[in-house]
Amino acid sequence: MARNRQRDRAASAATVEETVDGGLAQLIPDRERPRGWTLLIDGAPQSHVDLDDPAHLSFEYQRRLGHIADLVAPPNRPLQVVHLGGGAFTLARYVAATRPRSTQQIVELDGRLVQFVRRELPLDAGARVRVRSTDARDGLAKVQDGWADLVIADVFGGARTPAHLTSTEFLADVRRVLRPGGFYAANLADGPPLAHLRGQIATAATVFPELALTADPTVLRGRRFGNAVLLASDRELPVAELTRRVATDPHPGRVEHGKALADFAGGAQPVTDASAKPSPVPPASVFR
Repeated sequence: MARNRQRDRAASAATVEETVDGGLAQLIPDRERPRGWTLLIDGAPQSHVDLDDPAHLSFEYQRRLGHIADLVAPPNRPLQVVHLGGGAFTLARYVAATRPRSTQQIVELDGRLVQFVRRELPLDAGARVRVRSTDARDGLAKVQDGWADLVIADVFGGARTPAHLTSTEFLADVRRVLRPGGFYAANLADGPPLAHLRGQIATAATVFPELALTADPTVLRGRRFGNAVLLASDRELPVAELTRRVATDPHPGRVEHGKALADFAGGAQPVTDASAKPSPVPPASVFR
């Protein structure tokens, strides 16, 4: 009976809207989860949050980022994490829930979005999360050398990754911030012919010796536009365990690394600040 009442309350919840710097922000109630919400910016889905269960990750790419957060260090060890791009703070909530006493920094350019999320989807009072409203690259520059176990880049403006967050110079600063053995994970979006994704692999390979890529097989085959998560480090990656986790997700994915990943990149050239471009515009069908 109590569960039915919770579902009734969720079903009657109204969409919450506010104009932020990046456009119209909407929080859409999740009909299956009493305190679940999906954040959209100008109609593009950005994040899903369940305030009752912050360890629940609904979006495919967020689940893959969650796997990476699980594998960067032994279970239960607190992490120091930098999140470039805030959205609804989904991954910061996940780390706080799964690794108590972690210390995290969120860098989110859209200050009005930060205020909206803080008000409507407040962080747990015990979470050690600092939010800076500034450009991702400027915020990264303020993080001290070797501070982070994990840097997550999930930055989109108008559904595109800004050009200045795609270059070797940007990734060199990411590596500066990571401690030895730390992980860099980036949410990338691309579609056929996957030129952006291949270029990002080539770019990361100039800065990090170890790379892996995980995505839906149809995205990797260039059959549709979608998300891929790039993982990079200066140490050997837990490819076997990541592959197992991704393969058992509700929407199974594939992991590429080593020679197969180099072959996938296909001789793409690294991106520099001088040559950088934003990621491609998603087709309208992606958000239908």
